Amino acid sequence: MRIVAVSEVTRYLKDLLEEDYYLQDVWVRGEVTNYTQAPSGHRYFSLKDERATLGCVLFRGSGGYVPPLRNGMAIVAHGRFSVFEQRGAYQFYVDAVEAAGIGELHLRFEELKARLEAEGLFAAERKRVLPPCPAVVGVVTSSSAAALRDILRTLRLRCPLARVVVAPTLVQGDGAAEQVAAALDALNAHGQADVVIVARGGGSLEELWAFNEEVVARAIARSAIPVVTGVGHETDFTIADFVADYRASTPTAAASAVVPDASAWREALAETHERLTFLVAQRLQGEGERLRVRGHALERVSPARRIQLERQRVDDARHSLELRLGHVLALHQEHLRGAGLRLHALSPLRTLGRGFAEVRQQRDGALVTSVRQVSPGDGLTVRVADGSFAAIAGPRLEEATADVEGASPPVVLRRGEASRAGSASSVGRRGAALDEGEGSGGPA
Repeated sequence: MRIVAVSEVTRYLKDLLEEDYYLQDVWVRGEVTNYTQAPSGHRYFSLKDERATLGCVLFRGSGGYVPPLRNGMAIVAHGRFSVFEQRGAYQFYVDAVEAAGIGELHLRFEELKARLEAEGLFAAERKRVLPPCPAVVGVVTSSSAAALRDILRTLRLRCPLARVVVAPTLVQGDGAAEQVAAALDALNAHGQADVVIVARGGGSLEELWAFNEEVVARAIARSAIPVVTGVGHETDFTIADFVADYRASTPTAAASAVVPDASAWREALAETHERLTFLVAQRLQGEGERLRVRGHALERVSPARRIQLERQRVDDARHSLELRLGHVLALHQEHLRGAGLRLHALSPLRTLGRGFAEVRQQRDGALVTSVRQVSPGDGLTVRVADGSFAAIAGPRLEEATADVEGASPPVVLRRGEASRAGSASSVGRRGAALDEGEGSGGPA
């Protein structure tokens, strides 16, 4: 058994192709697809028909005139076959191109598009508005495709609450169109999905051809659930895109279109909460201010406030009255003191204190102001500064003097001498007399 290296096998195959005269000078007819032009000027594309695809390269400066190439264009290309060793792929190295009209697949696409558009399947008025927040999202795609992983990841990030129901199907090859239509019908029969995504990753026209079949277009048109397509890349358009209620450029864009962004909800909720907090605080502040104003107004008219104010007025009046009464009492006290001083100055007691006496009749207490009121032998009450004593009236002084000429001068009673006089009989013997110039015993 011989073991060879990969490069050795690849070189052997390349030599076989290049040694075959038939494969080194051949014209190939097909439809252009996957056309790209590198910055270097080299052009890469594929030639395809209904059964196969051939990779081609047209180097810059390879030959004569080459018409502008575009996808869907039918051409006849001349060149040779060889192997691109780095990738281990055989290629058709083109050196001449002639236009051969519109390709068969492109022609079929345009014919079906025109017919369905005439029936009104593309009309804007029949397209339905997508639900703003679907609870269940249906997905029609291959269970092993990267498009499904992109859709699930996007749905989980944007709206984790949304539930996903997958209807797996082929997305290219024989029978793919019928399976896509059947999956759409199954989701409608299931009845839980609020919106359906029909998706497939990028590819050539023939790889996306299942979504250009009439059976898929009819299934989308009869769906009771809104349908969103996300087939191929942004530049790819299929018949399904025209019939769908919404066309997204990619499967990821389709997932973003059917569910809201929860992060935007959180931001909107935070903004709403902040504004609501501000409005509530502002309202509370305004109501608090109005409550304080009304409280002050109520205090001015409330019974308690009135009572408090009246109590204050009573206290002020009482204080004012006390001040006035105090002033009046002080004035009256001053007047009374002055009157007392004046009365004291006129008091008989003060006269008595200077040695005068007050004489009254014992029989009736009458004040003796004249000698004519007293007869010898009358009982008298004599009041002096520190007390009073009894006396008996003797004869009048002038009479006694006349009877006894040459007798000793009369004794004049003065303050403090009454007790030394001995008794009323002694006074009677020597006679009682008042100090001359001070009346007959009355107060000064």
